[in-house]
This record gives sequence, C-alpha cells and structure tokens, in this order.
Amino acid sequence: MMLNERLQPLFLVFSGVFGCAGVALAAAASHAGGDTHLLASASAMCLAHAPALLALALAGERLKTAWLAGLLIGLGTLLFAGDLVVLRFAGSGLFPMAAPTGGFSMMFGWLTVAIGAFFSRRA
Repeated sequence: MMLNERLQPLFLVFSGVFGCAGVALAAAASHAGGDTHLLASASAMCLAHAPALLALALAGERLKTAWLAGLLIGLGTLLFAGDLVVLRFAGSGLFPMAAPTGGFSMMFGWLTVAIGAFFSRRA
C-alpha cells in the first residue's frame, strides 16, 4: 500500500472536521460579542483548506506529492486555526509563533502541490 493510500483516510477526516469547524467558527464570529476577527480568520482557513484536503485525498493516485502536501496543509491549518481559536477564548495562543508556523506550513503545502505537477505518476 502506497503512502498516499494510507494517508487518504486522515485527509478525509481533516477535510470533514475542518469543514464543520469552518461553519461553526463563522457562526461564532457572527454571533459572539467582542472581537471576532480571530474566529473569522480561523473559519476562512478551515473552509479554504477542507475542500483542498478532500481533493488531495482523491488525487493520491495522480499526484505523487499529495501525501506531503496534505500533511503540510492539514497540520498547518490545525496550528493556524487552533492558535487563533485558543487565543480568542483563552487569551493566549498555543505556543509562540504557532499561527505563523501553521501559515508557512500551509504555504509550503500549496507549493508541494505545484511541484507535484512536474512528477509524473506511472500507472
């Protein structure tokens, strides 16, 4: 079993959880009192990356770098959105530089998708 195939269920779980969290965070941002820009930003990242992870789970056979891109995007989204949510509700983030680390991870994940275009998958 190839690495892409083994990670496919994880990417599907991330996709579903991020989609759900994105909608919930959008609702919280629109109904919660006080400063809600952190929740809106976390929602946007979750909703942007949920379908990307779904696509990477389905593209594993065609995109050689899907496994690495999915891990970088999934973990990056967890760090970025998680840090913003914890900061909003607890007053301090997960750890110093968690959100920027997550942001860079997501960017590297997208670059990994682009790099994958140069590697052909043999049938």
